[in-house]
Amino acid sequence: MTDRRQFLRIAALGGLAGATTMLAPRALADSNVQHEMRAPESLPGNPAGDAAAGYRPPQKYGAGGTQIGNMFFETSDDTAEAMLQAQWDAGVRYFDTSPWYGLGLSERRLGHFLDGQKRSDYMLSSKVGRLLTPDASMDSHGIWAGDLNFNYRYDYTAAGVRRSVEDSLQRLGVPSLDMVFIHDLAPSNKDLDDYGAQLKTAIEGAMPELTKMREEGLIKGWGMGVNDIEPSLAALDNAEPNVILQATRYTLMNHEDALERLFPKCEAQGCSVVIGAPLGAGFLAGKDRWLYGDDTPQGYPEKRARISEIARQHGTDLRTAALQFTAAPKIVSATIPGARDAKQARENAASMRATIDPAFWQALKDEGLIAEAAPTALDTSA
Repeated sequence: MTDRRQFLRIAALGGLAGATTMLAPRALADSNVQHEMRAPESLPGNPAGDAAAGYRPPQKYGAGGTQIGNMFFETSDDTAEAMLQAQWDAGVRYFDTSPWYGLGLSERRLGHFLDGQKRSDYMLSSKVGRLLTPDASMDSHGIWAGDLNFNYRYDYTAAGVRRSVEDSLQRLGVPSLDMVFIHDLAPSNKDLDDYGAQLKTAIEGAMPELTKMREEGLIKGWGMGVNDIEPSLAALDNAEPNVILQATRYTLMNHEDALERLFPKCEAQGCSVVIGAPLGAGFLAGKDRWLYGDDTPQGYPEKRARISEIARQHGTDLRTAALQFTAAPKIVSATIPGARDAKQARENAASMRATIDPAFWQALKDEGLIAEAAPTALDTSA
């Protein structure tokens, strides 16, 4: 009988074309079972029964999947497995990934780790918008390192997103996804031809199809997974997303636009927000890198240094402040930093359990380092 590693390899190469028809009914049955999981006591949980909260993971902290996709440099299978185990041991039960992360590698590694875990014990999200095709000549590409062996094409049509979900189920080796995000459909994505035309395709194709898949029970919620605010607003104007994965636009360094434009609209339409890249791809954990190769904005190093100094004065640290800041707004259902190894995973989880002196936040506001209107009170006792 084909073992799991062989299954994942064959599935990733597209050799299980017929498996999608078998997976879909199982996914429908599985997704109709209510999740029994509860937020572990050690991590902040989400309040139940909030009608304006939108679709929410069980806790305000989850695990992003970029770094197990070999972001920036190669990570071994053993290191990735140990990192995921450390997340699980720390109580993390929400995992996010994407076909784009390592061109399938992140999904394959996450699926391997989740094999054997009870499906109702964790929440899982992935993304649509790119379809992968085998390509032995594909070596490191952009921020993804290693022998990738897959290429990609953009596809925001109805058929494309359904195919993408089915492909993700195969790579992950699971019968269902909880949340699906329309990925990287944003003006800042210079790899994308004609943003306006692609947005129109998604409004007419991807969004209605994901809504249909939600109604079928194949998924429980969908939204945008983007770095810019404009596409999230467009989705809210043209469809009924449950949750927005807004990356790079709500951090200690930059958050006013999301506070003023995105959060109120989400709240009005009953849509929650997941925060991606809360550490600025490592900048707010001390790395000399802002996001994904972007030049560090003027004044950011000085601002970071001042926040770090104030944090030390109040018995905390920059990483802890950055993570809890992104999780504090009521509209935010989770913040999902990535982690390279087990040590980083444990450090991130410890930051979410820590208690921060309210005087620290007031000091930041007094110096104009964060917006006066920014929520800061995170309940770490849930």
